[in-house]
Amino acid sequence: MTKDQYILAIETSCDETAVAIVKNERELVANVVASQIESHKRFGGVVPEIASRHHIEQMTITLEEALDEAEMTIDDMDAIAVTEGPGLVGALLVGVNAAKAVAFAKQKPLVGVHHIAGHIYANRLEKEFEFPLFALVVSGGHTELVLMREHGSYEIIGETRDDAAGEAYDKVARTLKLPYPGGPQIDRLAQEGEETIDFPRAWLEEGSYDFSFSGLKSAVINRLHKAKQRGEVLKDADVAASFQASVVDVLSTKAARAAEEYGVKQMIVAGGVAANRGLRQALQKKFVDIDTELLIPPLSLCTDNAAMIAAAGAVAFNQGHRSEWDLNANPGLDLEQFGARKK
Repeated sequence: MTKDQYILAIETSCDETAVAIVKNERELVANVVASQIESHKRFGGVVPEIASRHHIEQMTITLEEALDEAEMTIDDMDAIAVTEGPGLVGALLVGVNAAKAVAFAKQKPLVGVHHIAGHIYANRLEKEFEFPLFALVVSGGHTELVLMREHGSYEIIGETRDDAAGEAYDKVARTLKLPYPGGPQIDRLAQEGEETIDFPRAWLEEGSYDFSFSGLKSAVINRLHKAKQRGEVLKDADVAASFQASVVDVLSTKAARAAEEYGVKQMIVAGGVAANRGLRQALQKKFVDIDTELLIPPLSLCTDNAAMIAAAGAVAFNQGHRSEWDLNANPGLDLEQFGARKK
């Protein structure tokens, strides 16, 4: 009988301290997340130094809670995975050094993981992958279309040229004076409004799968400023609905076109913005008549968590990837290069 495999993972790339344990690549055993939203809310965004300090305070507590939840010890683990990058360098360092300390103390293999690979593999905790597939990655700092022909292989065929979708959401939310985090606030408000403003869609060159949301963000901010100067009253809900309509139209249209052109079996949605109701609805509508299965993770696996890092780390571990003891935080880690390396 084959022995079960357990991977413990640590995620500290931004403002969540998370530890999880995954069994046999796909079965979630424990998943603990300590959020810092309340600490950063008064600043209107994540303050890197505060995030790092909170990670230090929560790291041991979160690790112990995950092990207690699983009723296991570090000795039961086959490897320790950790988010190596991208992310906030100070925050990453806390997780990387914690993982190195645990792995070294127990002489367990160490596996550095790409944060976006984690978001993609969150979907595999729900359903097995079928290749080739596309991953539409939509988060605070990333908007990408990633083609995967096999496990651990990542080919970026489209990416943001300026602001990622999540960044645009946050900047528009601040202009509307909505509380942090802005993305969920815009999504909530959009459900109450109507698309009364025709904001631009950045389709870029014909056939391009790249994205651009900086112009849309500027158009929204300029429209609000002009309305204020003219004494014109705009409903925040209508502004949110019109802005969101533009974003999800571009994302869903390009995703559907890519799925058809490349003939993929699955379209996976990954990243924090995957929790957006407007995006979910638009994608579901676009993929009704397309012979490609649409996979959207549950809300609990959309935002940053360590379960996704464990899922991606297990695949990397089983493909032979190992990190050395000099593993360092890598805020600029490239996804394609991460997929290509094995050691």
